[in-house]
Amino acid sequence: MSLIKRLSTSHQNFAPLALRVPAGIIFMAHGSQKLFGWFGGYGLEGTSKFMASMGLEPGMLMATLAGSGEFFGGLLLLIGLMTRPAAAITAFTMLVAIFSVHIEHGLFLSNGGFEYALALFAVSISLLISGGGKCAMDNSLAAKK
Repeated sequence: MSLIKRLSTSHQNFAPLALRVPAGIIFMAHGSQKLFGWFGGYGLEGTSKFMASMGLEPGMLMATLAGSGEFFGGLLLLIGLMTRPAAAITAFTMLVAIFSVHIEHGLFLSNGGFEYALALFAVSISLLISGGGKCAMDNSLAAKK
């Protein structure tokens, strides 16, 4: 079985769709804050300074990686294209966020904690396991041999 076929074959039900669409939108929105300064974000310059202040150096590279992982990973999740690799990227991005930004604040979001990043991590892991499901562009890739 080819690598593309293995990565794009998924369980054929609608459950992954219910995770992919909202998670994709959320990841894209957060990534666009980091990359473009949309939705009240700080853009690459501001995000890079923030990351550097937390010891994530070089700040510009880390901001670009985080923003791109969220924005482009979210886009791929939204449309269900290369769902498993995109989910791996977003899961890794959330692990970094949890352990570099949120863990010291505890669980609850109201205190700056990691519950929201943990929920997005769980969604990403679920999609990594299941694939894109029905209505995913991955299905057209899996059909080609």
